[in-house]
Amino acid sequence: MNRVTRYVRHNGLSLFFGALFLLALAGQAIAGFADHNDRMIADHAATVSFLSYVTSADFAVDVAENWQSEYLQFFLYIIVTVWLVQVGSPESKHPRDIGQETDKQQLVGSHSTADSPKWTRHGGWRTAVFSWSLGLAMLGLFLLSWLAQSVAGLSAYNSEQLGNLQDPVGYGYYVTSADFWNRTLQNWQSEFLAIGSMAVFSVYLRQRGSPESKPVGAPHATTEQSG
Repeated sequence: MNRVTRYVRHNGLSLFFGALFLLALAGQAIAGFADHNDRMIADHAATVSFLSYVTSADFAVDVAENWQSEYLQFFLYIIVTVWLVQVGSPESKHPRDIGQETDKQQLVGSHSTADSPKWTRHGGWRTAVFSWSLGLAMLGLFLLSWLAQSVAGLSAYNSEQLGNLQDPVGYGYYVTSADFWNRTLQNWQSEFLAIGSMAVFSVYLRQRGSPESKPVGAPHATTEQSG
């Protein structure tokens, strides 16, 4: 097996979803561009070029509002599953392990191995930061994408206001407006429904060979087991 083949085999999951992301983003840009110009024609306004559309606030807000809801979903799931469980779900840990677990269970400090990341062996603030690094990364990406959504949304909203011969609004007004929270909450509720459904469905349903599912023959009450 050559280097390229090995790399693809070992990183197939990220490469697959990375390719799907780019294809979906390109498809959104093309469809959004066509829809935008159709609305411009219907309103007897000037159409825009593809480059103008994909660098516009309209496109940016549509992209960012989806990104922020996804990162919020993963941040909350990563954090709440430290303390909350769903008995029977491979997405949940066993009730006996509720909490942050012991240093021995987490291979921290004197319990770390030769292959453990360096910051797990030092203790102090470095180990503390590394212990929360996944949640912090997801929180940071959520906040950045939420900020991008709010800024792009404000620009798009004010463009519409000016087009309707109305006064533009300030940032504070926009982020407390019905328009902003309608965009935001319609994405949040779908993410919460999807991840909650996955936690429950995985108790009773199976997908053979998937680490997101228990073994086909595992009892429904089996928790924290995948295969």
